[in-house]
Amino acid sequence: MQHTDTGITTLAGEARGPVLLPGDAGYDAERRGFNTLHDHRPDVIVGSTGVRDIAAAVRFAADRGLPVAVQATGHGAAMPLRGGVLVSTRRMTGLRVDPERASARIEAGVRWEQVIHEAAAYGLAPLNGSSPLVGAVSYTLGGGLGVLARSFGYAADHVRAIDVVTADGVPLQVNADNHPDLFWALRGGKGNFGIATSIEIGLVPVSRVYGGTLSFPGRSAPQVLRAWSEWTRHVPDRMNSSVALVRLPDDPDIRAELRGRFLIQVRIAFTGPSGEGEGLVAPLRSAAPTLVDTVAEMPYTDVASIHADPTRPYSYHERTLMLGALDEGAIDTVLAVAGPDTDCGLGLVELRHLGGALRTPPPEGSAVGNRDAAYCLLTVAPGGPRQSPGEDDLLLDKMTGWSTGGRYLNFLDASATPDQVRSAFTEPAYARLSALKAAYDPDNLFRLDHTIQPTADRG
Repeated sequence: MQHTDTGITTLAGEARGPVLLPGDAGYDAERRGFNTLHDHRPDVIVGSTGVRDIAAAVRFAADRGLPVAVQATGHGAAMPLRGGVLVSTRRMTGLRVDPERASARIEAGVRWEQVIHEAAAYGLAPLNGSSPLVGAVSYTLGGGLGVLARSFGYAADHVRAIDVVTADGVPLQVNADNHPDLFWALRGGKGNFGIATSIEIGLVPVSRVYGGTLSFPGRSAPQVLRAWSEWTRHVPDRMNSSVALVRLPDDPDIRAELRGRFLIQVRIAFTGPSGEGEGLVAPLRSAAPTLVDTVAEMPYTDVASIHADPTRPYSYHERTLMLGALDEGAIDTVLAVAGPDTDCGLGLVELRHLGGALRTPPPEGSAVGNRDAAYCLLTVAPGGPRQSPGEDDLLLDKMTGWSTGGRYLNFLDASATPDQVRSAFTEPAYARLSALKAAYDPDNLFRLDHTIQPTADRG
């Protein structure tokens, strides 16, 4: 496209934020996200400052039949954009906490770290993910499997209202009473039906947790994995945890005792009293000698320290699978691919304990699927050229015997097939989502973010 395009001139006149073309100053900085594996090269970038900018960008794209992608932080980009329109929401950082209603209204560019900080002033917490740098809105609409998930459920189930611009460029206010079908679809269906400009979420009465990380040498993986698997069968819903095989880089940002090592870590976030938490964690502490034990009483504002996710952009692949069980055979399979006796190149193999409140949908329902799963398996591999199949693909293939057949939408990367996206939902939910996609986005304008295919028959 050229600057002489009258449509560009009109768009630039309507949008308050920058409208950038390839070669413009600021274009490269605006298109980059946290996961540098995905190299967006759109025809146009709209640096949105609010609803009017987003509506103008959508109308511009719809008039030309161009696909639209949205990026807040770029942690979970599903597909690299070649051509089309990229809407960058990073300038939309409005946030208001209402302590009387235990809620927060957050705009599309807000990161979890902002919400955690503001909510803490009132003894409240959001259902954020493990990284505080992730965009809160996109994370939530993809389901939101957070640090306190077993205690309070999916983040999407706590959404009370959504402001969204649909494919016709019209802003809508959506809740359980107003456009209830779209409200249902957006909570779990992610970016398939429009661009959410803000959401209202419920907050939970949490100001502290008994939490942290137990870090063991990688050679202790067999006994720690078995101890954690048995332990998860008996802990209460207030106990949230995961276990991870981690190969850490030799990075000065990592504490010296762990830097450059292969570890097995147990991540803990218990919402009950510290004394009770200490008793519950005791069997894990005795599973093997620890290198570092940070599990203790902590303010919720320190929750990012539990997973200690990377804070600087890097290139990575993600894979995921929902599991119905984690027995001896499953543990042996994980160890055979990624354990201490292998030269596995995966940076992370994590198992998150599910169940608890995750099993119960909200009264009005939501599109979030796979509530019957007991564990979520996540792998993170270094980005760049790779063999096919990779070690992550081999691991997931070998784990199919314990799989529910489902996947968690937010952990699906750009390689996800249509069938894999479909597996994030129940069959009835996917059929309903497809029909709603045909109704709200019949031309599949929003097709670059875990695309739900519109039903062929729109009649």
